[in-house]
Amino acid sequence: MTRPIPDPTPASGAAASLDLDGVTFRFHGRAAPAGALPAAGVGPLDLHVTPGEFLCIVGPSGSGKSTLLNLLSGFLTPQRGEIRVGGVPLRGPHRQLTLVQQEPALFPWLTVAGNVAFGLRGLRRPERDARVQEALGLVGLDGYGARRVHELSGGQRQRVSLARALAVRPGLLLLDEPFSALDVQTRAALGRELRGIWERQRITVVFVTHHLDEALSLGERVVALRDGQVSLDEASAGLSRAALDAVFGVGPAGAPGPARTAAHAH
Repeated sequence: MTRPIPDPTPASGAAASLDLDGVTFRFHGRAAPAGALPAAGVGPLDLHVTPGEFLCIVGPSGSGKSTLLNLLSGFLTPQRGEIRVGGVPLRGPHRQLTLVQQEPALFPWLTVAGNVAFGLRGLRRPERDARVQEALGLVGLDGYGARRVHELSGGQRQRVSLARALAVRPGLLLLDEPFSALDVQTRAALGRELRGIWERQRITVVFVTHHLDEALSLGERVVALRDGQVSLDEASAGLSRAALDAVFGVGPAGAPGPARTAAHAH
C-alpha cells in the first residue's frame, strides 16, 4: 500500500539526500515484523544516498530490510544514531517521502483519480487535477481516472498506488517489494516503467526486493543486508549475481557460501 503523508502540504519535488549515521534499532521482545528473526533489528548502519540515486536493498528473510524501511519512513525511531532526509533529521513521517508497499490498499469508494489525489488535499482543485493527470500519465493509466478499483487488474492497482506516491512529488520514494504479488510479465513491465520514470524525474529511490535480478536491473547501486548489517555495497554495473548469491548463503551449484563484506563505504 501507499502510506499517506500526514502533512497536507505537498512536497517540493526536489530529489533529497538520505544519510544514516550509526543507526541502530533492536526489538528486544517488542513485536517484530513478520518473518523477522528473534532479537531482530538493524545496526549500527552507516549509509549515504545522494540526491537522484536509485538504490536497491536486498537480503535474506530476517536480515532487517523491513525494519530499515520502517526506520527510513519514520514509523520507527532509531535507538541510536541519526537519519537525515535532505540534511534534516528525520522525526517521524516526513512530507518529502512516500512509501509504496506490497499491497496497494486503495480506497474502493473512490475513483482512480480520487485515490491518486488523496495526498493532495492542500492544493487548489486545478493544480490537484493537473497533478493527478500527470501522475496517471507517468504510470501508463491515461484515461483511467473515472474507473473504480474493482475494475482494475492487480498490476493496474499497483500502478495507481505508485501514481498516488508520485503525485505529491516526493524528494524520496521508498518501495517495499511493490511488485512481489504480480505475475512475472507484469512485474517486469512495471519494473521497466519505474526505471523509466526515475530516468525522467530523477527523484531519489530506495527499492527493497527479494528478487536479485530485479535489483541488478533496476538500481544504480545495490546494498545487501545480512543480520542487520551491510554485507555488500556496490554499483550494480560492476556487480555479479554470484556476489549477491553469496550474501544469501548460496554458493556454486547451490552450495552454502560465505557472506561478502562491503566493498566500499558511501
